[in-house]
Amino acid sequence: MASQLTHADVARIAELAHLEVSPAEQETFARQLADILAYAAIVQQVDTTGVALSGPAGPDGPDGPDGPDGPGPSFLRADVPAPSISRDAVVAEAPDGVPAAGLFRVPKVL
Repeated sequence: MASQLTHADVARIAELAHLEVSPAEQETFARQLADILAYAAIVQQVDTTGVALSGPAGPDGPDGPDGPDGPGPSFLRADVPAPSISRDAVVAEAPDGVPAAGLFRVPKVL
């Protein structure tokens, strides 16, 4: 990856994120993004051989269901249904809700 980002690179990233970025901001963001990418490259070079995982790496914990030591402990909470807001209450509060249909319209994202 190039060590410097151009104004065109920043403009394209801003466009993808649906952000308006001024030319002055493009200069700042180009420098900041280049610094972040340079740091990420340094982190990728760190030797993690022999370092134990510190969080869930699969459905059953660090070793997963077929890990070297058998199933690891589960880091995930149980999926237990809990009371929630009723659909009618949500639709009634929506700005463009149709209570009879149980639906509401949301703004187009893309």
